Amino acid sequence: MEQTLNTQGKDNKVVAANDFFAARPDYQPGYDAKNDTIIRLVSPKKKNAKPYRVTGIDDVASKNNWKGWLYLAPALILVVIFLVYPLINTITIAFQKNYSYLNGTSEGFTFDNFGQILTLTSYNGAWETPFVQYAIPNTFIIVFITVPVSTLLALLISVALNSIKWFQKALQTIFFLPYVTNTIAVGMVFSVIFADNGIINYIFPTNPPTMWIYGAQQWRAFVPLCLYIVWSSLPFKILIFLSGLQGIDKQYYQAAQIDAASKQKTLWKITVPLMSPQILYIVVTSFIGAFKEYTAIVGLFNGPGTALGSKNMYTIVYYIYDNLSNHTSFAAAAAVFLFVIILVFTWLQMIVSKKRVYY
Repeated sequence: MEQTLNTQGKDNKVVAANDFFAARPDYQPGYDAKNDTIIRLVSPKKKNAKPYRVTGIDDVASKNNWKGWLYLAPALILVVIFLVYPLINTITIAFQKNYSYLNGTSEGFTFDNFGQILTLTSYNGAWETPFVQYAIPNTFIIVFITVPVSTLLALLISVALNSIKWFQKALQTIFFLPYVTNTIAVGMVFSVIFADNGIINYIFPTNPPTMWIYGAQQWRAFVPLCLYIVWSSLPFKILIFLSGLQGIDKQYYQAAQIDAASKQKTLWKITVPLMSPQILYIVVTSFIGAFKEYTAIVGLFNGPGTALGSKNMYTIVYYIYDNLSNHTSFAAAAAVFLFVIILVFTWLQMIVSKKRVYY
């Protein structure tokens, strides 16, 4: 049985607990911060056992790690089956030439899949242009418009909701409704609202009617698309920001009132810095979600474009789904490309967070 020797004399020297410990070498028990180790005196269970032991941070829980792994086993098995294995399999397929989705065969190892989707090399005399021409730019437009706008709107709405004492719960429920609503159904509603005979053209009539969805120009189609993505992403962000706001100590705001600080200065100098962990979480997850945008395109346009046969509203994920059966190698290469892009952006955000996030 371990015991830590903690009795000290007036001169701060360690006093031996018994004759056994009195014979030990001059080894002070306790935590050694320099070596990140802890020294404990151990009662001898065996003859000639050492009267001390130098180990890492050791506690009772560390001896029962196998129980923790046992509890985690079901989740870890599911992660391996549905996450790790598909990821490794996708990377493998991305480097196989003419991989067949039906029988799992290929013509060998190649780097051409990445060159072909990036239009660096041709495929059977033709160029695979939709990925570079539409999928990549469209995805980046969605990311860099919807993420900042939705994050800022969610923060402002959360601050307003947090200051409202009456009717607060009802408003929270109203703002949270889009989160529990089917995204495809919401996209269909937006497509009706922005139709040539929809509410928007009724409020802002033009002759001929403005095309926002079907038959619209690409840049104009981004208006309802970005509005839909921002609106549908607000509830979760508001929920996270509200939980963070309610955890801020009220003394900071009382001190700001005493100093006669304006509401704007209080927001940017107190609320935002103290909410930086939640903001980091929202920004990281929002970037990942926006890079994987797919359902909004299906819900609004019922396809990859604003006209029959058009692919002008392609995103990277839509390209992956569209080529999964016929050109599996292209789809896998696009998936690996997207994985690397998300990894790089997440890494950059974590680097920036070291200087901007306060815990």
